[in-house]
Amino acid sequence: MNNQEIEDRVFLRELVDSISILADKKDVHAQVQLFSENAISETYINGKPFLKLKGRIEMEKAFTEFLKNVDIVYHFNGQQQVAIRGNNANGTCYCLITLIGTEDGKKIRISIGAVYQDTYIRQNNRWLITERIGNFEWQEKHEVNS
Repeated sequence: MNNQEIEDRVFLRELVDSISILADKKDVHAQVQLFSENAISETYINGKPFLKLKGRIEMEKAFTEFLKNVDIVYHFNGQQQVAIRGNNANGTCYCLITLIGTEDGKKIRISIGAVYQDTYIRQNNRWLITERIGNFEWQEKHEVNS
């Protein structure tokens, strides 16, 4: 592994982590800037299509709408593998997502096990996501005691 590949791997990890951190802060506008202008975001739940978005504007609107009923968002990124080919790369990242919000007057915690399949591009010396396929493989929902 040469120095450029090591540097690219660090940048790609930081990109994935930054997207999660901005989601946790609910800074959706900054989050979608880490995607290319016409990026695709697809979400599958238990293998079934749930949501398909194209472009930053569509993503920002949908992500903001989704988060309006969520008080706390917490992502914990785990293992990541990437394959880099010049200015393009593909990667897989495992993530544990926790959402806490109110449902029917009760505080509810939802835990989600997700695997993200990402396609990256280097534009203007900066890595961005051009496609993200999120597979939400399992989900648990529990009432939270205050």
